[in-house]
Formats: sequence, structure tokens, C-alpha cells
Amino acid sequence: MLNFNPVAGNITFASTADGDPVLLAFSRFRRLTLTTPLRGVKHSLGSRVERLPLAAQERDYRLHGASHVPPMNGRTTGYVEADAGLYLFTPVDEDAALQRVFVPRWAYSHCEFGPSAEEIAARLWISSPAVLLEAIERQEHMPVLPIGQSLLALGLLTQAQLDRELAKPAGDRPLGESLVAAGLISEADLQTAIAHKMGYPMVDLNRFPIDLAAVAKVPKDTAARHRMLPLMIDQGRLIVAVDRPSRVTELRSLHLYLQTPIVPVLASAMQITVALERLLPDVWSQQVVGRPSFVASTRG
Repeated sequence: MLNFNPVAGNITFASTADGDPVLLAFSRFRRLTLTTPLRGVKHSLGSRVERLPLAAQERDYRLHGASHVPPMNGRTTGYVEADAGLYLFTPVDEDAALQRVFVPRWAYSHCEFGPSAEEIAARLWISSPAVLLEAIERQEHMPVLPIGQSLLALGLLTQAQLDRELAKPAGDRPLGESLVAAGLISEADLQTAIAHKMGYPMVDLNRFPIDLAAVAKVPKDTAARHRMLPLMIDQGRLIVAVDRPSRVTELRSLHLYLQTPIVPVLASAMQITVALERLLPDVWSQQVVGRPSFVASTRG
């Protein structure tokens, strides 16, 4: 392909490297697939890269056209709908790369997208204070789950991805490390799954009613730095959501600083980030108005 022009609604291609260019209007094809996969940028060893897990993005799609034309089905790790049509990104090579697909606007009347693994898992995450308190009380007595089951429960992995990895010849590397090496999950994802398998409750922040009085107990900079979101206060305890167990140790160091026992639970890193951006500016401004001395005490 020599040129892709969504404004003019055509592509230019040549059948061979030295062949004559051919102009083809979008109205002449239903789907365009680039056969060369799009691969992720490799990062240097030890560099910290935060990203959504593949399972949080991959989902089924169905594109409906005219009544006599069968729908187009597939899976995509994301999509962009523009005036010219729909751009899809199909996982290939066991999820190590993406194949770019373009469907012109005329070729479909409407599209449907199914839930991702994370969205399916979130339906079972805790969404009420009463259920969360019960889960915290049961935490010490919860059985230790297999790491694969925890990854599925968190929506960090699809069943198909797990099945493919389990079907490979067994090696010396544990399953979790194999999944990290395959690029299916990150090291942070694995640490979150380890915490979940040890019994830490998982909270859905999109549905959980966050107590603003709990949010107000933590300075804005502290909450953002530790990526922690206070959820509620129970019998003098501050229950906070974190995205990985390594932050639990950091929170324990805040016990004396906040003068409140801290109980950590798990939540999606993306949900915590969105909630912090939504809640903290308003709550923080209320704190500053009422307690000017509080600002100075948080600089240390």
C-alpha cells in the first residue's frame, strides 16, 4: 500500500514493488487488513512502563451490514470510529502483536462490542461497604487461590490466554513469570494477582460509594504519590484502595503520620487514577478553606 487517504476515501497500492500504482475507492472493498503486524516498542531492562493489561482491552466485535450480508465478527484490543470508517486492532502471534483492520463506513450499519475480561470480572468485584467489611474479616481465613484463577478474577487475563500458556511444555519458570515474559501481563499485574490470591478483597470503584470524609483524612499529595484512594472509615480504621501489594508496605509507614490504622484493599490502577482526579481537587479545596494550618503540616 502506497497511500491511505481517509478524507478522499481511497487507497493507492501496487501489486509489486515496481508495479504501477492503482487507486481504489473505499466503496470497492468491505475490509482492509494490513498483513504486517504492529508490534510494541521494546523498553530497556528495568525501565518502568505502566500499561493496561491486554485482557482489559481485548473484546469481541460484530459489525452489521445490509440484511443479505453476513455480519463481520472478530476480536479487537481496541477500536477507533471515524468519519471514514472503523479501525480495529486484532491480536495475533499469541497476543504479541496487533493486526490493523479498517472497515469503511459504507460496509456496516452499526457495530456491537462485547465486554473485556476486566469488565466481566468487575461484575463480581465488591461494590458496597457492608460486603467489603465482611470480606476484610474473612481475609485471614481465605484459601490461597492458584495464580491463574486470580488473574482471571481480576480481569488481567482471558481464559483463552491462560489456556494457551498452560498448553505450552512445562518449564522451570512459574506460570506468573511465564505470562510476564510472554508480554501478557506486567510485573505489576502479577504482584496484584499475588495479593488477590492471598485474600485481599477487590473493589469496583465505579460502583463503590466513596466516603468523602475518608478522602479528606489523607493529604492530596500523599494520596497521589502512593496511588491510594481512601474509601471509608470503620471503627477508627481507614480503609484504602491500592493497586498493588508493594504499596501496602508504604501505607504502613503512614500509620503514625496519619494517626489512623490503615487497612488496604485492591482496586484497578486505572479506576484509582480516575477517582483521584475526580475527587481530590474538590475535597482538597474544602480542606484548605477550613484548615489552613493543615497545608503547612503536609510539606514534610
